[in-house]
Amino acid sequence: MIAVLQGFWLIAAVVAVGWVIAHTGMFGRAEQQILVKLTFWVGSPALLFLVVADSDVHVLFSGYLVAIIAGVVVTAAAYLAFARLVLRRSVTHAVMGGMGVSYVNSNNLGIPIALYVLGDAQWAAPVILVQLLLFQPAWLAALDASGSGVVSVRRLLRSPLTNPLTIGTLLGLAVALTGVALPADVRAPIDLIGGLAIPGMLLAFGISLRLSPLPRGKGNLVELGAMVLLKLALMPLVAGLVAGPVLGLSAREILAAVVMSALPTAQNVFILAVAYGRAESLARDSVFATTMLAMPAMLVIVALMGGG
Repeated sequence: MIAVLQGFWLIAAVVAVGWVIAHTGMFGRAEQQILVKLTFWVGSPALLFLVVADSDVHVLFSGYLVAIIAGVVVTAAAYLAFARLVLRRSVTHAVMGGMGVSYVNSNNLGIPIALYVLGDAQWAAPVILVQLLLFQPAWLAALDASGSGVVSVRRLLRSPLTNPLTIGTLLGLAVALTGVALPADVRAPIDLIGGLAIPGMLLAFGISLRLSPLPRGKGNLVELGAMVLLKLALMPLVAGLVAGPVLGLSAREILAAVVMSALPTAQNVFILAVAYGRAESLARDSVFATTMLAMPAMLVIVALMGGG
C-alpha cells in the first residue's frame, strides 16, 4: 500500500506543479497547447513505441484486455439505457454521454498510473491500443450516424492512421511480435524523446485543472452524478468480476484491470463534443468531475483489494 501511495503522490506532485504555474500566470492556454502538442506528437508516440515493443505479447492480447473491454461495454450500455429510458435524452446526446462514461484517459493519466502505481507501463498499452483501433472508430461511427444518418467510412479508416499514438503503438507492436532487438544507437534517442511524455502529460494536465471551468448547470447534475458512478464504480467492478471470478486471472492482473478501468473520462471526449456540437457542457463536466474523483476512487479500490 505504501508503494501505491508513493506512486499516487509522485503523480499528484507533478500535476500540482502544473496547477501552480497556471495559477501564477506563468503558463496559460498557449503554453498548455505547446506542452500538449509536444507530448501528443513527439513524446507519447516515442514512449508508446518502447512500451509496446518491450511488452509481453501475452499481456497485450489476454484475459486482462477482455476484462477491460467487458467493463467498457457494460458501462456504456448501462448509461445509454438510463439516458434514453429514464432521462429521455435524444439519441445524439446519449451517444456523446456513452462515450463520456466509457472512453478513459489512457494516455495522459493511464501511462503514469500504470508505471508508478501498478509498476509497469505495459498495463496501459492494451487499453490505448483497443481504444484507438476499436472504440474510437465505433464512437465516431455512432456520432456520424446519430447526427446525419450517414457514417463516414473515410473518416473511420483515416482516423487511426493519422493518430501519432496509433502509429507509435502499431510500430511497437510490430517489434514485439517479431522479436526484433533494437540496436542501442536506435533505441537511445527514442528513449530520450519518450522521456518528455510523462512529465509533459502531467504538467499539461495540472494546467488544465486550473484553467478549466467548474461544472455548472443544475439540469445536468443528476445525469453527471450517474456518469461519475458508472465510470468510477460500475466499470471497475465489472472489469474486476470478469478478470477474477469469470476468467480466474492473477491478483496482479485483476488489480491492473480494476485500476485502469477507474481512469477518468478522456479529454478527447470534450474535444469531440465541441467538434460535433453534442452535449458540450455534459462532456466538459464529466471530464472535470471524473478527473477530480478518479485518484480518491483508485485509492479506495486499492485499499479494498488489500493494498495491491
